[in-house]
Amino acid sequence: MLSLTLTGLKLKNPLLLAAGVMGTTGGSLKRIADNGAAAVITKSLGIEPKTGHANPSMIEVDCGYLNAMGLPNPSYKNFQQEIDIAQDSGVPVIASIFGGCALDFSQIAGTLDADAFELNVSCPHAHGYGADIGTDPNLVEDITVAVKTATDAPVWVKLTPNVTDIKSIGLAAQRGGADAVVAINTVRGMAIDIESGYPLLGNRFGGLSGRAIKPAAIKCVYDLYDALDIPVIGVGGISDWKDAVEFIMAGALAVEIGSAVGNNINIFNDISKGMETFLAKKEWTFNEIYGMAHKI
Repeated sequence: MLSLTLTGLKLKNPLLLAAGVMGTTGGSLKRIADNGAAAVITKSLGIEPKTGHANPSMIEVDCGYLNAMGLPNPSYKNFQQEIDIAQDSGVPVIASIFGGCALDFSQIAGTLDADAFELNVSCPHAHGYGADIGTDPNLVEDITVAVKTATDAPVWVKLTPNVTDIKSIGLAAQRGGADAVVAINTVRGMAIDIESGYPLLGNRFGGLSGRAIKPAAIKCVYDLYDALDIPVIGVGGISDWKDAVEFIMAGALAVEIGSAVGNNINIFNDISKGMETFLAKKEWTFNEIYGMAHKI
């Protein structure tokens, strides 16, 4: 009932593990796949090993989480074995990658063996990477072209919401040959300890994730669905099956789940069952609810 094909990848359901959560080892990725995810995405990988920002790098706030990890990673050169382990799960493994220029991205994509690549041009708290690049349509297009030239695997571009018009960035990715876009990454945010006046994160500011950003993510997905000819993958604040259905009705062909995994390792199975029950009750198919909000 929920199976689909996304950029050539066959998925048993539209539920994917988002980058940055349980994605640092092949074993953890495999565990998520074994718990119902139709595909898994690695932690973002760069050219050289990176330690990331000083702690505290993640805190819980009233409406979700603030994180400023700073893209810590072992380098793509040390991660192929982890991807191989994750692929033993039988689900597609997507490598999230980042760099400071098009050459960095193409070098990684041309070397790693993964089922697809998700280009992180949207991290809001890593100087010289992520959103520093992803707010410029020309850079996004150039990076996408470079990666498409370097690999035959599907290429997804993960977009930042921290722009005036996300559609212009999505269109740039599409011009560059992207097979899909992912919307959204975290929203810039900050928290301050009122007893001392100090920012709570070691990096002072970071990215907000969790339920609070869902309405913003829904709007971005809705707008991108109208503007683009390639699939949109939704992410941001999905905590239950109702959230997933809402994203799909907005125009997401699949959805990624991140923060909510920390509270429920079985969330993929729970959401899948909830969606199946809902569709059966309404006598709707997955294709009928896909983009439904645009058709009424």
